[in-house]
Formats: sequence, structure tokens, C-alpha cells
Amino acid sequence: MIKKICLGLLLSCALLMGLSLTTPTVHAATDHSLTTVQKKGTLVMGTAPDYPPYEFETTIHGKTQVVGMDVAVGQKIAKDLGVKLVIKSMSFDSLLVALQTGKVDMVISGMNPTPARRKNVAFTHTYYQGGYSIVINKSDQGRYHDKDSFKGQNLGAQTGTTLYNESKRQTTNTTIKGMTTISNLVLALQSHKVAGVAMEKPSAKAYVANNKQLVMIPSHFNLSAADTSTAVAFKKGSTALVTAANQSVDQIKHQDLINKNYLPAAGQYLKTNTVNTSMWHYWKAFLTGVKYTLIITVCAVFFGFILGVLLALLRLGHGSLLQTAGRWLATAYVEFIRGTPMMVQVMFVYFGLGLIVNLPALTSGIIAIALNSGAYVAEYIRGGINSVDAGQTEAARSLGLSRTAALRYVILPQALQNIWPSLGNEFITLIKDSSIVSIIGVSELIYQSNIVRSDTYRGVAPIVVIMVLYFILTFTASRLLNHFEKKWQHA
Repeated sequence: MIKKICLGLLLSCALLMGLSLTTPTVHAATDHSLTTVQKKGTLVMGTAPDYPPYEFETTIHGKTQVVGMDVAVGQKIAKDLGVKLVIKSMSFDSLLVALQTGKVDMVISGMNPTPARRKNVAFTHTYYQGGYSIVINKSDQGRYHDKDSFKGQNLGAQTGTTLYNESKRQTTNTTIKGMTTISNLVLALQSHKVAGVAMEKPSAKAYVANNKQLVMIPSHFNLSAADTSTAVAFKKGSTALVTAANQSVDQIKHQDLINKNYLPAAGQYLKTNTVNTSMWHYWKAFLTGVKYTLIITVCAVFFGFILGVLLALLRLGHGSLLQTAGRWLATAYVEFIRGTPMMVQVMFVYFGLGLIVNLPALTSGIIAIALNSGAYVAEYIRGGINSVDAGQTEAARSLGLSRTAALRYVILPQALQNIWPSLGNEFITLIKDSSIVSIIGVSELIYQSNIVRSDTYRGVAPIVVIMVLYFILTFTASRLLNHFEKKWQHA
């Protein structure tokens, strides 16, 4: 893992600084998509597991697993190909990017094969024909009747979906609020941030059946068959793989496996989820979130500090042409990183860097946060070095120490002591900033809270739990940092 992170840091720095990284020219070749999957022995499925009964996460024998109708479809395809199914979870609007950049082999996530999507990806035959409904609060049952009833109100829909686009197109005087997950939309509904949530009819039935405060009304959207059907998406040009998957999809439709087997099995998991909805029942999920949050934070701090020291020294360099070039490059890097959102940097490392080297989501998250932290740490260290009196350097040199030795043994220790509170604050900030990597499917606290909300249909309780956990982590870290600061001051 250390090697992957170091490699990723080097490649990311090069890309972010605009250095040219060339890739070999890709020539047209025979389609090897099927043989490639069979050779590696795995079929990687991308999905957004917050859409019961299509795909959602549940705890089975103490382990969190993705289940649902779409997962059963993926398992059928993988079994027929003679390979193992591997599931990668991420937000819905990241799925097609992951497919196009090779992070996943296929996408099964209740995705509609619309003409716009067909321009960028290849679809199998449709395996399910559904429809759309709108979920509202039970107290508003007599107020709203369909999509036309929400004039002057907010209507929620999942971003990146067909329904989000059609809600904007087919409603008038209605504000469409988009969120990345259905669980967040349902929470917004219950807290009256939106008046209704448009979603697939099976998902609407699942939420209403497990929450007595919600009811379902017809949507009356004017949609084509492509807008209400679902299919499996593959990378453009994967003709052999699509043809093979079509054989499995055709069997699913011919034997009516969706209605006979897949949906009833998903319903059983949904019933199991709502038997015990206490937060204590999900302590393992929260513990997993804490573990990954700490792994990301500690690794990002370690690599970010090393990068920060190097950047600070480069920025302080002067004299030769090489040192001047290094100072300009370091300055450009720091300004670029500080001028772009961390979320964009995380997505760039995971998807953009994935075109060159295929890094796992956790490694990508660590690299992105370390690259971001390094820019800020560089400024702290540079400020700390500048705060040390120039006479310290002169005294060290007069005692026969070289410039490097004076910096190492005299200047840096004093600089670190001066900036210790700032470095501690950076560590605390990274604990909270680690939540951003949930967008690429890393199982930290935010990601785990979404799992619990999808499992239990409880919106607020999981948020309260992770707030308390974040406070415990940051408060403990703050006390430890203050302890070492006092010991340093009295040393």
C-alpha cells in the first residue's frame, strides 16, 4: 500500500503541475472485452447501493454486503461467464465515469438506457420495466396528487438520474432539489426541506412499507419505454461482453426471475433490516467507519507532512537557476491546490489518475488528501522557518555547521515548535475532511452512516451518532496534541 501511495503521489504531482505524461497511442483492435474479464476471473460491477429494492446494503453474519434485485442480476451474469462478481459502491453520478475510466466492468444500478447515455456507453437488453412514483409525507396526503401538484414547492430527485432531468423538464413553477442519495432525499422530505421525492416505483414501495409516516402517489410523468426500463451498462465497444451478458438477461426475462426470485429475496432482506433499527445494532458499521477515517487521516498526515517539508524548502530556495525553478514550481503547486476544491481533487486522483494506473479507492483518497494537506503544511513550515531569528542561522554557521546541518539541527526544531498548534489544527481538520472520500466509495464514517440510514429508514439517528464519533475523535486528538505541546515547551 505504501508503494501505491508513493507512486500515486508522484504521478498526481506531475499531472497537477502540468508536466507531460505521455501514454502510448491506442490503435483500433479486435474486441477482447469478454476474454479480458474471463482471464482475470472477476467481473467488477459498479452500483449506488441506496436504492432498495434494486440495490442496498445490509448486515449479514456481522458483515456489510450489497444485496438487491440488481445484485442478483449481476451474480447471474458473472455465473454464466464463469467468473466471480466483485461489487464497487459509489455515488450514482460517478458510475458512468467509473465505467469509462475502467474502474468497473459494468454498471447495474437501476439505470435507464436513454438515447443520451447510449452515446457514451453500451447497454444490454432491458431486464426490468418499471415506473415512477412520488413519495410524500402522510400529513400531506390530501394536498398532493401528482407531479403537477407541487407548484411553488420543492420536489426532490436523485442527481444524475433520468427522473431528475424529467422532473425539471415536465414540471412548472416547481424547484427540483437534487441530492446524490435517496436516503438524503427521504431525510429532506421528513424534515420538510422538500415536499416530495420522485423515485422508481419499487423503491417508493419499499420506503413506504418501512416508514408509516410516508405515502406514495402517482407521478404521471410522460416517459418513453427507455425512460422506465433498466439495463446493464458496459464500456463503449465491449461488443463481445455485451453479447454474452444479453444471453443472461434474456434468460432472466424469459424465466421471469425478477418477479419470481429477485424481488421477493430483496424484500426479505428489507424485512430483516427493519427488525432491529437501534443504532447499537450497527456498532460494527460505525466501528468500520472510525477505522477507515483514522487510516485515511494518519496516512494523509504522514505523507502530507513529508510533501509539505519538501515544498517549503523548495519555496525558500534561491540562488541557482535550478533552485529558482524549484521555487516557482512549488509556488505554482501550492497556489493550484489551495485554489481548487478537495472534492474535485479526490475525483481527479481516483478517475483521472485511474487512466494511467488503477488505484483502489482507499489509496486514491489518501493520495488526494495528502496532496491537499501538503500544500497547507508547506505554508505552515515556511512561515515557521521565517519566524526563527536570522541570528540563529548565523550562530550555527559560526560554530562550523553547514547550511544543511544548521537547518536540520537548529532552525527546523524551533520552527516546528512555533507551528505545532497549526500542525495540530491541520490534523484535526483532516479527520473531518476525510468524509469527502465517501463519494468514491471509501467506507469511512459518512459512508457507513448512509448504509445505516438505508438499512433502517431512520434519517436523523445515524447522523447524531457520527457527530458524536467525530467529536470524540477530534477532542481526543486535540488533548493529545496539547499534551505533547506542553511537554515540548517544558523540555
